[in-house]
Amino acid sequence: MRNPGPNPAVGEHLAKATKWREETAKLRSIVLEYPLTEEVKWGQPCYMFDGGNVVLIHGFKEYCALLFFKGALMKDPEGILIQQTENVQAGRQIRFGDLQQIIRMEGVLKAYIEEAIEVEKSGLEVKHRETSEFKVPEEFQRRLDEDTALKAAFGALTPGRQRGYLLYFAGAKQAKTRESRIEKCAPQILAGKGLQD
Repeated sequence: MRNPGPNPAVGEHLAKATKWREETAKLRSIVLEYPLTEEVKWGQPCYMFDGGNVVLIHGFKEYCALLFFKGALMKDPEGILIQQTENVQAGRQIRFGDLQQIIRMEGVLKAYIEEAIEVEKSGLEVKHRETSEFKVPEEFQRRLDEDTALKAAFGALTPGRQRGYLLYFAGAKQAKTRESRIEKCAPQILAGKGLQD
C-alpha cells in the first residue's frame, strides 16, 4: 500500500495547537513514513490502515503521547507501553515529556509503529471484558431494583453503552456524586441513549 501522504486538515488542526507543537510535528513526521491514512478523529491526528485505527497522537497537560489502539496485543520489548487506566482494555500509550525524548526514541518508535501495523494487518482483536464483569455501583443497582422501566431500558442498551454508564457512575468517589450522576443520566438511559449520544 502506498503512503497517501499528509492530510491538509491535520496540518491545519496542528497549526492551531498551543502546546506540544514541536513534539507533535516530530511524531507526525515519523508516523507519516508508513502507509497509513491520516485523519482528524476525536480532535487528534489519527492514522489508519485499511480503515482500521492504528495509532493516534494526542497531548495532555503533563505529556504528549502515541496511542496504539491495539497496544495490548503488542510485544513491548522496551517496556514503554502504558495502560492509561485499569478500564482501558486495548489501547496503550508511549508518553513523552519533550522533543529530545522523541528524537532519542525514534528508532524504537518506528519498530513499535511497524508492529502496530502488522497487528492491524493480521486481523487480531483484543478480547474485551464482558459487561457482566464490570462492577455495578451499589447506588445504581439499588435504583435498578426500584425502577423496572430503568432496569429494562438499561438492559436494552448495547454492551458498550452499558459499560460507558457503569464506568462513569463508578468513577465518582463519593456516593452523593454517584447518585447525582445516576439521576442526571436516567432520562438518557430511558431514551435508549448512551452517555455520549
